[in-house]
Amino acid sequence: MARIAAALELGRRIASTRRSDSEPVADAVSLGPVLIARYSHHAQERLGGIYLDSRGRVLREREIYVGTLTSASVSPRDIFRFALEESAASVILFHNHPSGDPSPSAQDLQFTKAVVAAGKLLDVRVLDHLIIGSQRYVSLLERGMM
Repeated sequence: MARIAAALELGRRIASTRRSDSEPVADAVSLGPVLIARYSHHAQERLGGIYLDSRGRVLREREIYVGTLTSASVSPRDIFRFALEESAASVILFHNHPSGDPSPSAQDLQFTKAVVAAGKLLDVRVLDHLIIGSQRYVSLLERGMM
């Protein structure tokens, strides 16, 4: 059990470091299983971003905000502050639902629309917003909700 925990921690640390020479992200959905492993077990909502360069390579994964059991109130300003620090061309948002059900709420959709609009003003494209549950995730882009 300790070896598995150590391997997961090592993978998390490697993935959260700057990796500009990595392969481009083919699509946001390919990140879903990795994000389930990292965030599905948390008892509080956590919102983060995966920041990409102009070629779609991961610059950095950042956990931006830790909320409560049922919400994570964060401003689009916080998301794009990190995007500008990383000189990111785009971002993939993600957050977990501690209930285990990744169904998007009305607040999730409203928040995503506000972030997409802010990104257009800053020329930082929001590629997707993944909602992480206990065994599955929802891509708002894939569902046509962005």
